[in-house]
Amino acid sequence: MYKIIASFLLISALSFAQEGSIAGRVTENGRPVPAATVIVVPSGITTATDEDGEFIIKQLQAGVYEIIVTSVGLQTNRQKITVVAGKMANLNFKMQEEGTELEEVVVTGTMKEMTRSESPIPVEIITPKLFKKNPTATLFEAMGMINGVQPQLNCSVCNTGDIHINGMEGPYTMILIDGMPIVSALSTVYGLNGIPNSIVERIEVVKGPGSSLYGSEAMGGIINVITKNPLKAPVFSADFFMTSWGELNFDTAMKFTAGKATGLFGVNYFNYSSRIDNNNDNFTDVTLQDRVSVFNKWNFDRKDGRIASIAGRYVYEDRWGGEMNWTPAFRGSDSIYGESIYTRRAELIGLYQLPVSERIFTQFSYNWHDQNSVYGTTPYMANQQVGFIQTYWDKQFGESHNFLLGAALRYTLYDDNTPATADIEGGNNPSKKTLPGIFIQDEWTITEKHKLLAGYRYDHDNDHGSVHSPRLAYKYSPNVNNTFRGSFGTGFRVVNLFTEDHAALTGAREVVIAEALDPERSYNLNLNYVLKIPTDNFIANLDFTGFYSYFTNKIVGDFDSDPNKIIYDNLKGHAVSRGVSLNAEIAFDFPLKIHAGTTYMDVYQMEDRGAGLERQVQLHAPEWSGTFVASYQLPNNYSVDLTGNWYGPMRLPILPHDYRPEYSPWFAIANVQFTKKFAYGLEFYGGMKNIFDFTPKDPLMRPFDPFDKTADDPVSNPNGYTFDTTYNYASLQGRRIFIGVRYNLL
Repeated sequence: MYKIIASFLLISALSFAQEGSIAGRVTENGRPVPAATVIVVPSGITTATDEDGEFIIKQLQAGVYEIIVTSVGLQTNRQKITVVAGKMANLNFKMQEEGTELEEVVVTGTMKEMTRSESPIPVEIITPKLFKKNPTATLFEAMGMINGVQPQLNCSVCNTGDIHINGMEGPYTMILIDGMPIVSALSTVYGLNGIPNSIVERIEVVKGPGSSLYGSEAMGGIINVITKNPLKAPVFSADFFMTSWGELNFDTAMKFTAGKATGLFGVNYFNYSSRIDNNNDNFTDVTLQDRVSVFNKWNFDRKDGRIASIAGRYVYEDRWGGEMNWTPAFRGSDSIYGESIYTRRAELIGLYQLPVSERIFTQFSYNWHDQNSVYGTTPYMANQQVGFIQTYWDKQFGESHNFLLGAALRYTLYDDNTPATADIEGGNNPSKKTLPGIFIQDEWTITEKHKLLAGYRYDHDNDHGSVHSPRLAYKYSPNVNNTFRGSFGTGFRVVNLFTEDHAALTGAREVVIAEALDPERSYNLNLNYVLKIPTDNFIANLDFTGFYSYFTNKIVGDFDSDPNKIIYDNLKGHAVSRGVSLNAEIAFDFPLKIHAGTTYMDVYQMEDRGAGLERQVQLHAPEWSGTFVASYQLPNNYSVDLTGNWYGPMRLPILPHDYRPEYSPWFAIANVQFTKKFAYGLEFYGGMKNIFDFTPKDPLMRPFDPFDKTADDPVSNPNGYTFDTTYNYASLQGRRIFIGVRYNLL
């Protein structure tokens, strides 16, 4: 009996001797990362780090394992280790924030996945980790954290706006969702509102024309919203915050599985119903809003890892601004002024890889946008439907050439109650545009240090005929710390005036179209240099860019000739956007990180008005602007973030004999946030926005007479002023406190 027991103990001891263990610690900037997920491959054992960022895994068979560590907002870290029987192996994982490294994967520049440092096209990235440092209710506001990208409010009453890239107005910025042109011209003003932040993986920005791949509207730049892959998304996430102004924002997403499909469902709800008039002009300082957005995306598990996904989004928004005593009963009347907008929008996007040996993909999108707006007494009722499909072949030839060959078709149906869709006799004539195109691109890896990209696109517009869009880019990397890029490209934009220019819809001015408008063209040269400086005390990334864009047939709105009119015409001359920008990112060996950027630009147009070319500075295009983010990790998982942007003087639309200055002052919008992280994905945050309490002065002309009923009285109005809402350069929303809570379940 004793021999049997002794034999059993010996076998057990020998078996235990064949097992080992792993202990480790996970840190970010020297601080522990609690509740990080630790996965052992191929055993499948999973554990989580404790409050000190430490973990231990026992009873592992001797052998080689890969340890994967993940944590929300941090880049996944992987290490391989050999486990020796009877011994404990030790590992240390130093985590990095998402979106702060040059190796971040991007797709926008070349329509295929590659690391950011390998891309011959400069691409800037914003991730949820970055814009959570200054929580916003819309991606429109979050875009202001990117240097050279300006969310511009164009109306002091309804607070609609557009995205300016390097000083060029919203119609020159193409907005994509997962690479699809889903945010069409009609909704450029509203399209970035209502995208749930919880479903966003990252946002990629390309400055300069991209029409050789993306076609019309990609004249000034591209913003591509990449949504999360449901397979990699957290099981559940939620984010709620409120402000002292009464804003409420709730954002949530949930992952679920059905058979071979994995879905991600997201909801965003925003409400602001406080009538605040701090500047005492009897108009709401901020529009009242009630908005809900629902998003659903599915990824399908297919044979040989082929890709298939489909996603849909629906947005409803009710917003209004105007006199403090306005109610819906006064909508469209001339007694109490209000601007009221009802928006309904549905979108569908999909990607399917064909079941063939070659890499052939089909993408499609469809969007339906219905807008019911009244600006004072002027109604604007519009409906737009856009269908898009493209198929492309991604082919590697040898070791050096990677080809992209594709064809695309875009169909737009647009109808409204303006002259844009009226026939010669005054009847209704909806606009129907079909825009087919083909494109080709070759990415040639000449050597390990040299890469050349050449592309060409041909489109045929049913109104304007053939459009050619070539592009050429070159990248030279002598070593891992230096990268030079140069690119030349062209862009074009077919005319769709009323759907893009909110100023044409305000009702404060009569719209005049001087002639049949021609399509616009742009030519861009971009030079970029990236320098990485690794030292013992800090790591710095410096990104220098010089840009020059030349525009012909530019459609301009003349606000100056007649205070009661906006006169649209093709520019008889040319327009230029040129400048330089610098982005700096520094991570110190103590827990401080700084992101800062500044842009100098000169944006103007040269127009022949009968006496030779005259120079005119672009509206809402400051010569100097910049952004800044400073983050410091405190003990016990506290952190503080200081964020903001600043602008130099920008030219504004003024009336004849206007008492208001033609140029805005220097100003900065700064914000501070404090965050406390707890175990298992829970965190609380709070802070203050616009801590300097900056707001523009005199945004409205004659707010006491918004319908110009006494504007012709020479005694009370000797200068002939009229009510105007376009003199605006920043939000009227002053200092406010915010608090919020986030939760992520991996």
